[in-house]
Amino acid sequence: MSGNAGSGREGGRSLKQRVKTAKKRTVSQTRWLERQLNDPYVARAKREGYRSRAAYKLMEMDEKFHLLKPGMRVVDLGAAPGGWSQIAAAKVGSDKGRGKVIGIDLLDIDPIPGVEFTVMDFLDADAPERLRAMLGGSADLVMSDMAANATGHKKTDHLKIVALAELAIEFAREVLAPGGAFVAKVLQGGTEGTLLADLKRDFAVVRHVKPAASRADSAELYVLATGFRGGARNQQGADEA
Repeated sequence: MSGNAGSGREGGRSLKQRVKTAKKRTVSQTRWLERQLNDPYVARAKREGYRSRAAYKLMEMDEKFHLLKPGMRVVDLGAAPGGWSQIAAAKVGSDKGRGKVIGIDLLDIDPIPGVEFTVMDFLDADAPERLRAMLGGSADLVMSDMAANATGHKKTDHLKIVALAELAIEFAREVLAPGGAFVAKVLQGGTEGTLLADLKRDFAVVRHVKPAASRADSAELYVLATGFRGGARNQQGADEA
């Protein structure tokens, strides 16, 4: 056996798959496809039956911060294709009748045991009320792996994804129970610091997290907020009124 057998090379030739640029495929699309074909998390997801490599990002965050507990009520915003919902269902036990996992998206999603998917725009005015009715109460965790379509311009993409996270935060404030948690994707670029400052008004602990499953060359980060106190603050405001 060659001494460099573990390096992904054999006979001086890399085993890494390369993808030729098809006539109708852009260079960026070709690079994305090449990354997918050579991504160990993509291969692992297929092997272990997860809908996407993103499942491992939530799995890692949960192992470190214990976000998901048996019996919890969880909302997955922008749930397609369902990787995060799969992890949540297994962790809270909704696939065995405990807790509840609701996945929201503008797209239809193939069924997953223990997950109730609904086609809904979470920006609709009645979305929070509809969701609480589906959950049978307030949520313990609102999570979002949503990302706006990339333009290729870093500053624009950063602003778009942070804006999406801000909308998800507003929704979370409407549906979270006191003590609840929120996790969402953002990108490094400067304004994510303002996002954290905003979250600190309503959550006891706020932090940035970069799971190992996030690609090393990606600016992707996750913002994680725990100990929601907005319910108490809202009640105080009502009492003062």
